[in-house]
Amino acid sequence: MASRNRPRPIRRPLINKDAGGFDQCWATLQSAMTDIHNKNASKLSFENLYRASYKITLVKRGEELFEKVKEFETEWFHKHIIPGVDELVRNNLPSIALIQLATSSSHERREAGERLLRGIRKIWEDHNTSMNLIADMLMYLERSCVETKQASVYATTIGLFRDHILKYGLKDVDGSDQPFIIMDVVTAVVLDLINMDRDGDIVDRNLLRDITGMLEQLYETDEEKENEKLYTTIFEPRFLAASEVFYKAECEKLLRESDAGSWLRHTRRRLLEEEERCVTSISNSTKDNIAAVLEKELILAKMDEFLAMEGSGLKAMVDNDREEDLGILYQLISRIDKSKNTLKTSLMGRVMELGLEIEQTLKNTDFSAPAAAGAAGEGEEGAEGADKPKALSPVAQQTAAAIKWVDDVLKLKGKFDSMLENCFSNDLIIQSAITKSFADFINMFDRGAEFVSLFIDDSLKRGLKGKSDEDAEVVLQKAIILVRYLSDRDLFERYYQKHLGRRLLHNKSEIHIEKELVRRMRAELGNHFTAKFEGMFKDMELSKDLSTNYKDHIRNLGDDDRKSTELAIHVLTTNFWPTDVMGRGVLQDGDASRSDCIFPPSIKRLQESFYKFYCQDRSGRVLTWVPSTGSADIKCFFPKVPGKESGPLSKDRRYELNVSTYGMIVLMLFNDLANDESLSFEEIQLKTNIPIPDLTKTLTSLSVPPKFRVLAKEPLTKSVKPTDKFSFNAQFVSKQIKIRVPVISSTSKVEGTEERKETERKNDQTRAHVVDAAIVRIMKQRKELSHTQLTTEVISQLSGRFKPEISLIKKRIEDLLAREYLERMEGDTAAYRYLA
Repeated sequence: MASRNRPRPIRRPLINKDAGGFDQCWATLQSAMTDIHNKNASKLSFENLYRASYKITLVKRGEELFEKVKEFETEWFHKHIIPGVDELVRNNLPSIALIQLATSSSHERREAGERLLRGIRKIWEDHNTSMNLIADMLMYLERSCVETKQASVYATTIGLFRDHILKYGLKDVDGSDQPFIIMDVVTAVVLDLINMDRDGDIVDRNLLRDITGMLEQLYETDEEKENEKLYTTIFEPRFLAASEVFYKAECEKLLRESDAGSWLRHTRRRLLEEEERCVTSISNSTKDNIAAVLEKELILAKMDEFLAMEGSGLKAMVDNDREEDLGILYQLISRIDKSKNTLKTSLMGRVMELGLEIEQTLKNTDFSAPAAAGAAGEGEEGAEGADKPKALSPVAQQTAAAIKWVDDVLKLKGKFDSMLENCFSNDLIIQSAITKSFADFINMFDRGAEFVSLFIDDSLKRGLKGKSDEDAEVVLQKAIILVRYLSDRDLFERYYQKHLGRRLLHNKSEIHIEKELVRRMRAELGNHFTAKFEGMFKDMELSKDLSTNYKDHIRNLGDDDRKSTELAIHVLTTNFWPTDVMGRGVLQDGDASRSDCIFPPSIKRLQESFYKFYCQDRSGRVLTWVPSTGSADIKCFFPKVPGKESGPLSKDRRYELNVSTYGMIVLMLFNDLANDESLSFEEIQLKTNIPIPDLTKTLTSLSVPPKFRVLAKEPLTKSVKPTDKFSFNAQFVSKQIKIRVPVISSTSKVEGTEERKETERKNDQTRAHVVDAAIVRIMKQRKELSHTQLTTEVISQLSGRFKPEISLIKKRIEDLLAREYLERMEGDTAAYRYLA
């Protein structure tokens, strides 16, 4: 007998296929669906609806329910939705993009198109809302769909809008036999409104975004694959194709009616507009694709034509400093070509053209026009009238041309530096292209190395006096920029050594600035490049100490005769200083020795005294006196002129003259002459042994310019000839007590044709030795090399100093073969072996 408290199993109802009543449950659901479509859902009991759906699903009749729902929705579309859609489209179709009347205006099309789209949007929103509620109501059926991996109730019912509305075919519209589907109409209307928006008309962007949003929620099939959205498969391709047509026509119009600047600004504005349109009107996913269309049709298609436009193309942008246009151009080209080849090539071409124009302008410029006092050529012949503008001498003209060339190059460099920073965002690709172009045209100019050195010389001698550190920094930076571009750096080194020597010996620049510039050159070009310059600085420092010690030595001796003449000595190391500074430039070809200048006895005694002092701590040293580069301060006495009762000549006059060493030697000859005696040119040359070219320059500076005419010349002409005679000018008068007598052509100047050829000849000789050393060094390390490999390595090693010609390398190899440093390898005449 069972206990009353014994638990019993739960009784479960026996369920068959009709348990719960399928028809009754479906009737409940069908009624609810009707209320949902009629917007009466607030009265429904969703709990009862869930239960009805659950019962049907539980008895395995969910698939039947699924079909019932589809049939209901399809019938609802045909009875209640499609007639309205048909009427909506037919009433607005004649004015939209598919079938335009000739008289339809953009305003009429916009009004009709927006009415159509609002109607479609209303239908979609209602359907979407209804399908969401129905899907919620059939959630248990929805779960079974997931389990069976078939399309969900929501996907299927929402897809009915695609199948029965968007794909609904329209026939016999306005007498046309051409069939249309609603999707074609909607797409055409949207594209037409977008074009109106592009043309400046005001359209309902929110409406457009709602329609494109609808297309993003609908798929080609109920499987709802991500890449099969109607927006992606239908609308976007048509949108891009229509945009391509629109912008192609627009670009053609711009090319006909506008200039390059307008094209740039218009293109930039269109890109921004389309980017904004993707946010406000269509889909952000289209941003890259529509940008690609614009890049193709507005930038790439006609870019070459726009850049070549006369008066507004790239040439005009560069020449007229249109930095805004260039900045936009850089942005646009960067979009289509990461290497910026078009812009890079165009800029390189323009740099070369402007660089060659600088050279051509230089050739066409007349530098003989009068220049203000203090211009290039200061201290040269024609010094009289220095207070008023004067015509430049030929030497000064050449110097002025050099300064102008460098100034113009630097201005051009500054122009492109500004563009690089303000327009091209310091892009390394553009920077490299510009730098290469500058180097190319600078090195195409055969006097580039000389002109750069001369510019530095002029800037350091006169341009920095009284200037601030900031001004000095500008000059230093410009100098390094110019040197960096030079390929023939060995030739520049030769010119710079000569100009630096003159500045140091004549105290024409600030030594700390000179050293700073050399320090920067060392950092840029290496120690080997600046070794001689640094040796020159060391010589100057040692000479300063030596002169001080010698003065102390003379003072301690108590020798009044020697104390009456002060001596400042520069002891220079031969290998550091250029040949013309060291007095070797006057040697004639084939001369084995140089004749010495004859110094006055008082100076000779001073030289001997210094030599003894110098050799006290230095044995085996040889000093060679170089008068061509020195200077002297002479105190001159001019007695009153007999018969003169008034004026400057009526009293004694004392002046302190600063002259060259040669000038001192010549003037001291007249100390032993009576006032009425004279010396001929030949007599002076015989007594002094000064080389004739130097003596001519010295006598010219002392007898021709009125302001410095301490010697009287017969006849009184502007040039000195061997037949001229010279005497002490007792009537010399000057307002100044200290007078600096300029040395004719003593300033740094551009070399003449013959001088340049001689400099290049000497430089080629030096290059031959440098190439020899490089070949031997390479072969000693590698032992055996082919001709091509050896040539390549030589060029690579020497590229920092100069670019050796292939013919020079070949010639030096042949010479080394003849001297048995190398030998040809057996069986391969184009390969060499090093001989130890």
